[in-house]
Amino acid sequence: MLSKRKQVQTDKPIQRKPLRLWPGVVIVILQWLVWFVLPRIFPNDEMMMIGVVGSLAGVLAVIVWWVFFSRARWFERVGALLLMIVALYAVSFLLDKSIATSNMGLMFIMFSIPVMCLAFVIWAVATSRLSPSIRRVTMVVTILVAAGLWVFLRTDGMNGVGQHELNWRWAKTPEDRLLEQAGSQSSANMSVLVAEITSTEWPGFRGPDRDGIVGGLKIGTNWSAHPLKELWRRPVGPGCSSFAIRGNACYTQEQRGEYELVSCYNLTTGEPLWQHRDSVRFWDSHAGAGPRSTPTLAGDRICTLGGTGLLNVLNADDGSLIWTRNAAADAGVKVLTWGFTSSPLVVGDVVIIALAGKLAAYDVQSGQPLWFGPDGGSGYSSPHLVTIEGVPQVLLMSASGMISVDPATGKQLWEYPWPIEDRILQPALIGHADLLLSQEYTGVRRVSVSQQGDGYSIKELWTSDKMKVNFNDHVIHKGYAYGFDGPSLACLDLKDGKRMWKGDRYRGWILLLADQNLLLVLSEKGDLALVEATPDKFTELARIKAIGGKTWNHPALAGNVLLVRNSLEMAAFRLPPAE
Repeated sequence: MLSKRKQVQTDKPIQRKPLRLWPGVVIVILQWLVWFVLPRIFPNDEMMMIGVVGSLAGVLAVIVWWVFFSRARWFERVGALLLMIVALYAVSFLLDKSIATSNMGLMFIMFSIPVMCLAFVIWAVATSRLSPSIRRVTMVVTILVAAGLWVFLRTDGMNGVGQHELNWRWAKTPEDRLLEQAGSQSSANMSVLVAEITSTEWPGFRGPDRDGIVGGLKIGTNWSAHPLKELWRRPVGPGCSSFAIRGNACYTQEQRGEYELVSCYNLTTGEPLWQHRDSVRFWDSHAGAGPRSTPTLAGDRICTLGGTGLLNVLNADDGSLIWTRNAAADAGVKVLTWGFTSSPLVVGDVVIIALAGKLAAYDVQSGQPLWFGPDGGSGYSSPHLVTIEGVPQVLLMSASGMISVDPATGKQLWEYPWPIEDRILQPALIGHADLLLSQEYTGVRRVSVSQQGDGYSIKELWTSDKMKVNFNDHVIHKGYAYGFDGPSLACLDLKDGKRMWKGDRYRGWILLLADQNLLLVLSEKGDLALVEATPDKFTELARIKAIGGKTWNHPALAGNVLLVRNSLEMAAFRLPPAE
């Protein structure tokens, strides 16, 4: 009898403990909170880095939970991890180029693994009461779908804090739709003579002195009672170019399919006047397609630098080509990750460009190369003309720091080592001999330059981390700097680098209306704000939606006509007169 009782007990199936799911659920919730939710609530560089680190920590926590604490069968524990690795590795060869190259080639890892963790935990919870065979089949399907989904996606670029715009791989881009709308016009050589040219209102990148400062203009500040008048709005090809303005003509650069364009539009109507086309195309996964530079006017000529290094000088009236050079080949510089971004600088009869961290100068009349500067490494800044102690000189920020050269001969006058990779911003002149320099993501520094005999002495006055700029230039006004600390507009005292205030998160581009102590701020989201340029406190006077889409293009101003654009559209507004 006893042996039979033992036999009955032995034959009973062993009851396995249920899966321990709550740690996985908690980990994934925290992971997505830190990686996805918080960076959208607090869109700044610090939170972006916290999100990346938090996401990776969540991945490790999910692995530890599943392997050691989930109570799953060992076959499932090991098999799930191996299948994930194999699936993600296989998919990496099938990705769209935009995802494969974005975030320095790390986007797929940064995004696919948190998605895989979420899908896997949802599977574990949803199938916990199903039979082992069904659970294993659905586990395989879940892993393959979570990995394979990325084959069908592309990114159309990202904003300043790394948030991507995802679309289906086969969906038409705004550029595709623009080409369809343009039809045969996009492939025709349009050439209409520009009439009624009076004078150059806005010669190019950031205005006459490349400092974003506008004088001689006062506007109305009550935009509710006296709103801006929209003159026109039209689609435009992708690119990060701003505008040059001459009389009733405005000039910009854009991409249309396989052609890089220099385009001229009517300032008051937006109608196209002429186009010059080069059969080249630059693209990167962050900013998208198109040229990055802004045209520069030199009398009746327009100078442009394309994303691949083509330097053109055109007739500003009809767009006819005067001369062209492959400046990148001339200088022996390869195209950088984000293309050539320098806006040409014209000093007398010399046109100067920066090819990464190397200056190159040409005769503006003939295109003959005049001189080449030393190689300062990588860089996305533009040459900057200043006069220090009566001496005109061209400055360039690059990976090695800053260099000053004689614009006529290219002779180096002085250099200031302050290394950081991928410099973008311009130096800002303070008074007659001081400069405000930027070290992207870390802060700003004021230096004083003085001439001593045949050389120069550079003295550091202060360094501040209270204005951690990225790719947004600052402006100088009455002893203060106005720029961005991460995404937020800020005011810095130039005496000591102390921050006076920190305002809204525009992450944008600034024009200073100096006669009225006002800032026109074009945000990354396309909002246009009017802010007081005073150190007492941050005060926003007005805000409107100017254009839609990510905006990485500086605004331009001719009289009371404001031009804004991005890679989707451009628009012109007439600013209201002062009350």
